[in-house]
Amino acid sequence: MKLRVSAVQYHLHTIESFEDFALQCEHYLKAALEFDTEFILYPEFFTTQLLSIKGENGESLTINDLPSFTEQYRNLFTTLAKKYNVHIIAGTHVVEVEGKLRNRAHLFYPDGKIGTQDKIHITPTEVNEWNMSRGEGLNIFETEKGKIAILTCYDIEFPEIVRMAKARGADVIFCPSCTDDRHGFHRVRYTSHARAIENQVYVVLTGTVGALPTVDFMRANFGQAAIITPNDVPFPPKGLLAEGEINNDMLVTADLDLELLYEVREKGSVTTWRDRRVDLYTDWE
Repeated sequence: MKLRVSAVQYHLHTIESFEDFALQCEHYLKAALEFDTEFILYPEFFTTQLLSIKGENGESLTINDLPSFTEQYRNLFTTLAKKYNVHIIAGTHVVEVEGKLRNRAHLFYPDGKIGTQDKIHITPTEVNEWNMSRGEGLNIFETEKGKIAILTCYDIEFPEIVRMAKARGADVIFCPSCTDDRHGFHRVRYTSHARAIENQVYVVLTGTVGALPTVDFMRANFGQAAIITPNDVPFPPKGLLAEGEINNDMLVTADLDLELLYEVREKGSVTTWRDRRVDLYTDWE
């Protein structure tokens, strides 16, 4: 079985209205659909672009205002997923849960269903500057093309959570991210490769590019999309099916062949999933 995926290097810039945001999102989707994509991934925190819209009295919006856009965000992507018959991993959007903010990824199905995954590991900036709380559990999403998981940015840096996702049947990890410098970008990028090798899964990664001069902590972005494979003979030598150009406004597309994953798990040059020493450490299965 194969699935075609696209990852958006979403360009953040100042906008005037929610309609501007909606048009930009649909633009990327239409571009991906020219290549018959089946799953499209937007980055983490890309809805912070909405905070560049001035308030009713001309004041600047803050992160605490972002949950007020939740209904419009959900309606937009529900409509787009149904209209174009595509699975949309619409990055993350900040919602409010019990008086605290939470960084929540959303999967919009073509039939109108919505799945969500809260970010499980949160960074010091998210805690100290944005009063965010962490997600409490891991969800695996059933799709017509198999099981997937969504792990956001910092989550991919923790091998245990990806082990759990693979043990529960996920063959593809979608990783929306948002990093503001080279150090953060490379932490996420290198660990995405490690997780693909360790678990013999695909990782679809993307990040924000551009800048939001009026939004705190979103004034700089360093991003690049990548579609990452295990490192074994059926796959490209660098474990890369596709990658974007750093910090450019663009998207990348590639086909994920799930049969190749099953093949290397059984008889690859290395069989890292099968060769786990579960006599020494946790067997997440």
